[in-house]
Amino acid sequence: MTTRLLIVGPQGSGKGTQGVRVAEAFGVPVVSTGDIFRANIKGGTELGLKVKAITDAGNLVPDDVTGEIVSDRLSQDDAATAGFLLDGYPRNAAQVAYLDGFLAESGAALDAVILLDVPREESVARITERAKVEGRSDDTEEAVAKRLDIYESETAPIVDTYAARGILDRIDGVGSLDEITARIFDALDARGLARA
Repeated sequence: MTTRLLIVGPQGSGKGTQGVRVAEAFGVPVVSTGDIFRANIKGGTELGLKVKAITDAGNLVPDDVTGEIVSDRLSQDDAATAGFLLDGYPRNAAQVAYLDGFLAESGAALDAVILLDVPREESVARITERAKVEGRSDDTEEAVAKRLDIYESETAPIVDTYAARGILDRIDGVGSLDEITARIFDALDARGLARA
């Protein structure tokens, strides 16, 4: 069975950690735009240098660049056959339209959207801690505040789009890792989505 999932939430909501857990349980790859961008930055690629300049300024990578990267990744055998868990894309209405169009070409659509609901103060505290532990240059207080503002103005509205389609599962993102994972599995089980 093919399972196509999207996990959304503000920076610091635990999307990356929970996304890996969910993807493993369903036997699908995580397609994280952040991971793809960071790998390119680390590798010093042309894309990486471009992305680093954008993210160091606290800005988000343009839709066209992100769309190409995502559609290329979703076309690879593992994602095309088993499905995927998207993390970090789509993050605005234009990207939702692009993803809908891409999936529709193969007669597909998202099965469920997991929203990790986390208060802004909690997000900021988690990201500040992550920056200390991982030494991430893109996690300055100013950059974090700017990304959360962008999330609230651009990404939060896509939640309404998916809620209107009846595929949104709003998950309380505060608690232990295991508690949050259990909440996600309960919601996906209720949709009849079978784990691998």
